[in-house]
Amino acid sequence: MTSRRNFLTTTGVGLGAAALGVCFLDFRKGATAAPAVAFPVHFTQAEWRKRLTPAQFSVLREQGTESPFSSPLDKQFGKGVYACAGCNQKLFRSQTKFDSGTGWPSFYEPIAGAVAETADHSFGMTRTEVHCSNCGGHLGHVFDDGPKPTGLRYCMNGVALKFYPA
Repeated sequence: MTSRRNFLTTTGVGLGAAALGVCFLDFRKGATAAPAVAFPVHFTQAEWRKRLTPAQFSVLREQGTESPFSSPLDKQFGKGVYACAGCNQKLFRSQTKFDSGTGWPSFYEPIAGAVAETADHSFGMTRTEVHCSNCGGHLGHVFDDGPKPTGLRYCMNGVALKFYPA
């Protein structure tokens, strides 16, 4: 006979394991469609494929996600600026970067006007997608568990960024 405590413990552990599994899956190809907006920088899919590496194309143009802890930019803490790998628009200043422990470069604030946000309802959850306001490239997601002063965590795919030292 299953007790209420065993049932709740088993259910809680199962749900926790499922949530953890979702966090570490590689969601290449198909999280959401790119926002239906005309951006200042635009190319055909074929032109984007020529301009970007396969990994960059997967993330920036197909809303993919790189594996956690795979980007050297996760541990880059030098002074400089992070720009979009698709169009070189400056997105984040190094002063706003912090080590979130998630395995992706994280920032608490973008450069004003550099990013736009879209509701992402993929994978049975609602998240806020972050994309470049210049080319529409998918960068990652923003969460409300970041440090002061904003309390936000812009969790970005390193492959979607370029770092320019100061």
